[in-house]
Amino acid sequence: MISKRSVALVALMSASMAVTGCSTVSKLNPFGDKDKNKSTASQGQRISIIAFDQKVEANEGLKGADFYLPEPAVQAEWRLPGGNGEQSVEHVDAGKDFQVAWKRGFGKKGGRKFHVTAPPVASGERIYVMDGIAEVSAIDAKSGSIIWSKDLRPAAGPTRKGGFLGLIPQKNDRSGFGGGVALGPDNKLYVASGFRFVAQIDAANGNLNWTQPSSTPIHGAPTVVDGRVFVVSTDNELLTFNAENGTPGWTYQALSEPARILGASTPAVSGDTVVAGFASGELVALRAANGNDLWNEALSRASRTNALSEIRDIPGRPVIYKGDVFAVSHSGVFAATDLRTGQPRWTLPITAITTPWAAGDVVYVVDKAGQVICVSRENGAVYWIQDLNNTEALSKKQKKKRAKHPILWSTPILANGRLITVSSTGEAVALNAKTGAKEKTLKIGSPVLLNPIAVGNMIYLVTDDAELVAIR
Repeated sequence: MISKRSVALVALMSASMAVTGCSTVSKLNPFGDKDKNKSTASQGQRISIIAFDQKVEANEGLKGADFYLPEPAVQAEWRLPGGNGEQSVEHVDAGKDFQVAWKRGFGKKGGRKFHVTAPPVASGERIYVMDGIAEVSAIDAKSGSIIWSKDLRPAAGPTRKGGFLGLIPQKNDRSGFGGGVALGPDNKLYVASGFRFVAQIDAANGNLNWTQPSSTPIHGAPTVVDGRVFVVSTDNELLTFNAENGTPGWTYQALSEPARILGASTPAVSGDTVVAGFASGELVALRAANGNDLWNEALSRASRTNALSEIRDIPGRPVIYKGDVFAVSHSGVFAATDLRTGQPRWTLPITAITTPWAAGDVVYVVDKAGQVICVSRENGAVYWIQDLNNTEALSKKQKKKRAKHPILWSTPILANGRLITVSSTGEAVALNAKTGAKEKTLKIGSPVLLNPIAVGNMIYLVTDDAELVAIR
């Protein structure tokens, strides 16, 4: 089992998501452990994050080779967990000093019952966050002061202060936690929750505009594009809603999957195409207007005999970049797929619960073993690998201990020529984006497994302890 400070996200969220937390992610799958559900794999009992049946290695011919990265650009806003509808921001100009500017607690921290699964989103002046029990807060981007907070948990009656009437989770429902937020172009904040609802609130003051119940919990953030809200439930269903009034639209049901990670992926949208990943290992492209199928790819390795392959989830967000879709599964497939045709361009045997980061000639991914891997976007050749957990240097005894208490690393962000990722031990690392060499480290003080974001000259992190951390 993951250490107490490991953030349930990975299980990360199971990581989920991405990522997020249990008490911090004390289990790869927090849903199946107490009821001894045999169909669900638990991190401590059956799944090794060290032993893989195939190994990815750097290409000797690319050792020391240069590649193109676009110039860093200041981000005026970060409205979706991945920055925009395609979940793809190339290179940000932020966090140059790589020092903590301030920290601000904003609600219920991750624990055995509640998990913080929502990456922050932002306008130019405000950062929006959500804790483990559906309390949403707006925080001043410069000072860290809380502007407003709104408790959105469903209540048994109208006496609940700030809440609303909705579907009430059963007392023993361990799925009633977390979710995600997205900021629409209409300056409305869209909330999806493990308490089985989707809602719209006014980003200016936190006033509730509409809510819609969902039949199952939602642990991933919504995507809001062109007047539609897209979100994936824990039942492997892609739900859509009218952004203006919350009217439900078309739905898509992926294959049922009993073994999954803590949260759900967030869809990516490009033009009239929405791409979503599911716990079944399916990567699906649909027509955004009506849900018609375009293509379906399975990111799973049927040849694997390791118990790891039993969880085929795609916990991270699909990333759409320059006509390709990049996605990685817990079953050990990292793939580049042509957005238009659905034809695979290349695949690598990489197991991850994070979201890839594409920029210029390369795409970066952080795997479950703590390796940061830099891959050619064109053909999948590996430029370099940086093992943040120093796995090769560990003894057999140390590896066995690490398997029970893994150090997990977040989806990275490319900032000023450095690739930054944060760990379940509360350490942030900045790597040289061209070589993978460690340049700086920073102690955050709390587990972090949700992806960083950048607005203005600052990088922002949400910890498993429900803290917003600003890095200047």
